Amino acid sequence: MKKTFFVAIAFCYYLLTACQKNTPLLAPAAASLYFPPVSGNTWETVSPTALGWNEAELNRLYTYLQQKNTKAFIILKDGKIAVERYFGRFTADSIWYWASAGKTITALLVGIAQKEGLLRISDRTSQYLGNGWTSLPLEKENLITIRHQLTMTTGLNDAVPDDDCTLRSCLQYAADAGTRWAYHNAPYTLLEKVVEAAARTDYNTYFQRTIRNQIGMTGLWIKVGFNNVYLSNARSMARFGLLLLNRGKWGSTPILDDDNYFNDMINSSQQLNPSYGYLTWLNGKSTHMLPTVRMVFNGALVPNAPADMYAALGKNDQKIYIVPSKNIVIVRMGESAGNVQLAASSFDSELWEQLNKVIR
Repeated sequence: MKKTFFVAIAFCYYLLTACQKNTPLLAPAAASLYFPPVSGNTWETVSPTALGWNEAELNRLYTYLQQKNTKAFIILKDGKIAVERYFGRFTADSIWYWASAGKTITALLVGIAQKEGLLRISDRTSQYLGNGWTSLPLEKENLITIRHQLTMTTGLNDAVPDDDCTLRSCLQYAADAGTRWAYHNAPYTLLEKVVEAAARTDYNTYFQRTIRNQIGMTGLWIKVGFNNVYLSNARSMARFGLLLLNRGKWGSTPILDDDNYFNDMINSSQQLNPSYGYLTWLNGKSTHMLPTVRMVFNGALVPNAPADMYAALGKNDQKIYIVPSKNIVIVRMGESAGNVQLAASSFDSELWEQLNKVIR
């Protein structure tokens, strides 16, 4: 009797904690997900017919995707490939850029570095980049932490002529850290240097050891101007999405062995823009902000998508959607679908309007 009572109390506490943190109450168990082998091209499939999906609408979706300049499109259901389609000359072996969808890789990588004891996200950024990495007075610079870089709340001015520029002269004061949300590439990009300083190795090497090689991804971080851009094939993008669906574990193998960090990563990291976690976009929140726009918009980021969706989004409509309630991952690579944006675009809702006709 006592045991039953304490189990009930523990479960009630879990429910209360989950609600307070705004985390999903249910997450897919590794046992219910398929994970492809780390090496080779084997990947189990499941047919849309077996899933009861609308195949007539699926064919219309393919036409729509082609019209919208898509190069690769994958849907995983329970980890298995339900849809995999390439357009034009693009193939399963073709390489494409992730753009800002790669930011979510960095978020996971910082969490791994923290778990390994190499850094703490509460640390001042200057502990890794040195004093004077910005043009701010020292007392203002010292307010900026790694967590502010992860949440786009450094307070640095994104309205400079080149917001990708990581030079000291480009990193100017707009507000105290933590008081202003702005989608700003430069402070994000400098997380690469923070990780390198903490891990005492180059960024690609650390990423390959901790994530890429552990889950069978291909690809490489490439320096493009001030930016660090990830390039890979579409299945590597899908592998990373599956890792996110399983909350940082590849099967039963922990890649990020820190549930608290992962929870924080996929939940509102601040209230200035509740639709943003740690370099990860969140759906289903009451308001959202967008890159380059100093406005707060009412409603969810992607109204047509499931409320529990979180996403890695990049320029020209590079997409990884993760939907725990449906146990699905959706990947889209390609040129801009028509409305060029740095992350979320009108294409997200348009695409989900089509997907909702397919997925039952």
